[in-house]
Amino acid sequence: MLRALWIAASGMEAQGLNIDVIANNLANVNTIGFKRGRADFQDLLYETLRPAGASSSAGTKVPTGIQIGHGTRPVAVQKIFLQGSYQKTENELDLAIEGEGFFQILQPNGDIAYSRAGAFKLDNEGNIVTSDGYSMEPGISVPSDTMSISIGTDGTVSIIQAGETIPSEIGTIELARFINPAGLNSIGRNLYLPTLASGDSISGTAGEDGLGTITQGYLEMSNVSVIDEMVNMITAQRAYEINSKAIQTTDEMLQISNNLKR
Repeated sequence: MLRALWIAASGMEAQGLNIDVIANNLANVNTIGFKRGRADFQDLLYETLRPAGASSSAGTKVPTGIQIGHGTRPVAVQKIFLQGSYQKTENELDLAIEGEGFFQILQPNGDIAYSRAGAFKLDNEGNIVTSDGYSMEPGISVPSDTMSISIGTDGTVSIIQAGETIPSEIGTIELARFINPAGLNSIGRNLYLPTLASGDSISGTAGEDGLGTITQGYLEMSNVSVIDEMVNMITAQRAYEINSKAIQTTDEMLQISNNLKR
């Protein structure tokens, strides 16, 4: 019966982490470009009391054995990179990626981070930056006399300057993709860093080599479904509750054993 206490305790710990993941998903339901997480679990090692296939008598074998599991444990919290819904903003620096790919963001330490959040702004020098002031890579600078900005599906950035009627190109927004985006390391601020699991980035022109296209005036919203997360939360809560009941039942059985009299 002592085994049951630890088994149920592992289930409670696992569901506690599951609730943490669900709470983070719900907290980011309105975060631009956010990708929901999913907790994955696996069962622990088994104690074999009777191996399957053991001989029960001459010429006969046991068809099934006796194995007692020792609970569960979390093994991964996976980012689900399904496309989020689009929101029309008509802001000329709001960009959404249709398909695979990430925007490349230059961090202050010189490293390149990657993001699906396309809510860009202009800084005081005319550079296209994130909400934290991080520049795109490659960087694009907009002249001060720019009247309008147009960004094509292939990432080509064109502007019309004061006194001009013909647009001129000032740069191209490049995208990057990964063989295993679920292996990226989330560092907050809507940014990801590559790892050995994700593989190296493959950068290129939007719309080519498996990369998605860029849509101006739209934002990709979070792919969190509140209804799904609420259902998952109820399921996790009930699983946590039933594991606590298993601990309570085991405790009561131990109490009965302790109260036995000769």
